[in-house]
Amino acid sequence: MFGFLNEASGPMAEDKESRERLKELQAQSLAKETGITEEQARDLIEMIGTDRGSLLREARALKGAGKKPTL
Repeated sequence: MFGFLNEASGPMAEDKESRERLKELQAQSLAKETGITEEQARDLIEMIGTDRGSLLREARALKGAGKKPTL
């Protein structure tokens, strides 16, 4: 009955792809703005979420500490 919800090409897959693309764009922007790597930015987004203020604060702290976050 609701099989389309589980298909890889259905509406939910498109939403997930959109969210992942937005996270990737946010990681690129965060890396460019703060000088951390995109990998570090992606790690921060996974740990913290997408709150821009929190991400900027932690990215700047990370850049100052010169280390990679651990998950």
